[in-house]
Amino acid sequence: MTEAPQQNPLHGILWMLGSGLSFVGVTGIVRALGTDIPAAQSAFIRFGWGVVFLLPTLFGVLRAGIPASVWRLHIGRGVLHVAAVIFWFYAMARIPVAEVTAIGYLNPVLLTVGTALFLGEKLAARRMAAIGVALIGALIVLRPGLREVTDGHLSQIGAACCFAGSYLFAKRLSQIVPAGQAVAVLSLVVTLGLAPLAWAVWVPVSWSQVGWLAVVAACATLGHYCMSRAFAVAPVAVTQPVVFLQLVWATLLGSIAFGEAVDPFVLLGGAVIVAAVSYITWREAMLRRRAA
Repeated sequence: MTEAPQQNPLHGILWMLGSGLSFVGVTGIVRALGTDIPAAQSAFIRFGWGVVFLLPTLFGVLRAGIPASVWRLHIGRGVLHVAAVIFWFYAMARIPVAEVTAIGYLNPVLLTVGTALFLGEKLAARRMAAIGVALIGALIVLRPGLREVTDGHLSQIGAACCFAGSYLFAKRLSQIVPAGQAVAVLSLVVTLGLAPLAWAVWVPVSWSQVGWLAVVAACATLGHYCMSRAFAVAPVAVTQPVVFLQLVWATLLGSIAFGEAVDPFVLLGGAVIVAAVSYITWREAMLRRRAA
C-alpha cells in the first residue's frame, strides 16, 4: 500500500509560488517575442519542444497501445487545446501581461460551469453566487464601455473558454488513464494539430527565437510540475489563494520589462476572480471531505 504524501502547507505554498513564477516566465518570454512570429507558428514550436521533452514517456504510451474510445477523448481535448493556445499566444503579444493573467483566472470558473452543463454536476446556490462574483471581477478587468475592448482581450477570453473545455476532457481522462499518458499524448496531438496551421502562416525564424520557445516549453513543464507537488503536499484550499501572486509578478514584469502601466482595476478584478475561485475550491474540498 502506497503511503499518502505528508501534508505540509508551507511547502505547498512554496511549490505554488514556484509554479506561479514559472508561468510568469512563460508569459514574459512570449510577450518579449512579440508579433514577429504568428501565433500558430509560435505555439507549434513551443509544443514541438514539449514533445521532445516527453519522448521517453510518449514511446512507452504508444508502445502499450491506446483504445479507440480513449483516442477520441485525447483528440477532442487536443482540438480545444489547439484553439486555446493559438488564442493565448495571439493575446499575449497584444495586451499587457497582467491583463492576460487576470482574464486567465476565469479558466476554473468556466470549468465549473462546464461540468454542470456537460457532466451533470449540480451547481448549488453558493457556487452560482461565486461564479457571478468571478464574472464581476472579469468586468472590472475589461471595463467595457469605459475603455476599448480589443481583439487581444477577446482572444484571451476565447482562450479561457477553450482551456476550460480542454480541462473537461482532462477530467474525464484522469478517471481512465495515467497522468503521464494524458500529458504526453496532449503534447503530441496539439503539435500535430498546429502543424498545418503553422505551415500556412510560416515565417523565417532565428535560432534565438527557437531557443526561447524551448525555454517557454521548459518553464511551462516546470510550472505544471510545481503545481502537482503543491497539490500533493497541501490542500488546494491552502494553495489556491497563492495563485493571486502570479498576477502581482506579472504586473511587476509588465511594468519593469515592457513599460506597461500598472492598472489598479486589473489587480482588483484579478483579486475578485481569485477570491471567487478560492471559495469554489474550498467548498468542493469540504463536500469531498463530507462524502469521504
